Amino acid sequence: MSGAGRDPLLVTGMPRTATGWVGRMLEASGRLVYVHQPLNPNHPPGRSPGVLRAEVRHAFQYISEDDERDWLPAFRDTVQLRYHPLAELRRNHAPDDLWRAAGQMGGFALGRLRGRRVVLGDPYAVFAAPWLHRRVGCQVVVTVRDPVATVSSWRRLGWRPTLGDLLAQPALVRERLAPFRGALEAAGADPADVVGQATMLWRVIYGTVLAFRKEIRGVVVVRAEDLSVDPAPTFAALYDRLGLPFGPAAERAIARTIHAGGRARQEGLQRQEAARVRALTADVAPAYGYVAEQLSR
Repeated sequence: MSGAGRDPLLVTGMPRTATGWVGRMLEASGRLVYVHQPLNPNHPPGRSPGVLRAEVRHAFQYISEDDERDWLPAFRDTVQLRYHPLAELRRNHAPDDLWRAAGQMGGFALGRLRGRRVVLGDPYAVFAAPWLHRRVGCQVVVTVRDPVATVSSWRRLGWRPTLGDLLAQPALVRERLAPFRGALEAAGADPADVVGQATMLWRVIYGTVLAFRKEIRGVVVVRAEDLSVDPAPTFAALYDRLGLPFGPAAERAIARTIHAGGRARQEGLQRQEAARVRALTADVAPAYGYVAEQLSR
């Protein structure tokens, strides 16, 4: 087996690219505790100070050494499975929150007792990934999915990207998104254009991932389509890269939860909308193996 055996893991990417599924399937190794979207700005699952004792201010929160004073101790506690019950109950105390907190606290305690490491499944951590690698020691897995299928999924669910949250973070724009600033501002000017905004989010996320792959030693990029079409050998290779044992229990868990959503579908998009997505992502998508010819498949 290759890979670092004790480092925490981060599975990130754009929402609706199978980050949660991949994180859960890695947990099936029996060596990990899955922590769901601690940087999500919505509660649940985010804004849970028992899990992450820091204030999430934006969707796709950017973190760097310049503002790590609160983030670094918070994430170190999270990856060491140190739960903060009083902080959680002060913030979240509805009946559902109490059940959720009890489950989280029990999961953290059991994970520590068994010596497990953490896998953070969080698409909202994608711009924080280089910092999480450098300062928290995370091995990083980035999931990617065909842009047409991803945007179609956002449309089908009625989700609206919050591009303003990206532009509201000056350090993120200055250090990571400068090449995309004009396009982001133009896309954000038309809030009714969900297809255009979701497409821009895909382009910005995966264009940025291409730029920072050199910063993250051992980063693994996996396509949701590959995991769905041929899950057992693809996951076995991923497990090996991450230093995880791929046994019968993991193979059974994966077989039970084949993620049909990983296939490159475009339900919910008209043909001209799908062509527009292809055109807007043409400078990034081919680097991940997505080309216009897939429209006719």
